[in-house]
Amino acid sequence: MSYEAVFVDLDDTLYSYPECNEAGKRAAWETAKDLGYDLDRDEFDTLYEAGRREVKRELAGTASAHERFLYFKRAIELYTGTHSARDALALGEAYWETYVEEMTLFDGVEETLAALDDAGVDVALVSNLTTRIQLKKIDHLGIEEYLDLVLTSEETGREKPSSVMFTLPLAHLDRRPSETLMVGDSLSADVEGGNAVGLTTVLFNETADGHSGYQQPDHQIDDFRELLELV
Repeated sequence: MSYEAVFVDLDDTLYSYPECNEAGKRAAWETAKDLGYDLDRDEFDTLYEAGRREVKRELAGTASAHERFLYFKRAIELYTGTHSARDALALGEAYWETYVEEMTLFDGVEETLAALDDAGVDVALVSNLTTRIQLKKIDHLGIEEYLDLVLTSEETGREKPSSVMFTLPLAHLDRRPSETLMVGDSLSADVEGGNAVGLTTVLFNETADGHSGYQQPDHQIDDFRELLELV
């Protein structure tokens, strides 16, 4: 093996995000209707996006900027002029419960993680978002046994591409950047952040056409199993 450690992103790297997000939003909308909110799906989506924008504006760069409970809380405030803790909680729980149940690993992910584990390569999951939700995803996907470290942006207070999201797992695993490969789907978070601290970067499930500098990955793959050829 050429590398001693592999850092992997979670969302849209180990599984497909769009289908899960859509299932979660539909479940939240149906819950809202059950709670008496007179909103069709388009109206609900518009309200959701308004809440999402306000949260991201205020909390950009933090794990909480991704928290759906906050999106729904703010959306309800915009719609009713007041808060409803019970309703925001119900919508958030409906979203995440359905989202997680919808998750399935991309082809080749489990066998690749198992092969890395068998080869003695350290695997760290390095992800932007709150810890509780990411742990639920890991548990549902059944990949915990293959992970030597899990680090979320909630734990560091900074999001990828912040260097601490890469230097901290390096320190935990006692690995050098030259020994470590970073794989993810985001040019701005995974590739730029990894390149900035000297990791070898692999872009998965996306294209880097037209990008340069820190946003130019060292490798691009379309099948997760190709990662083994690089490692």
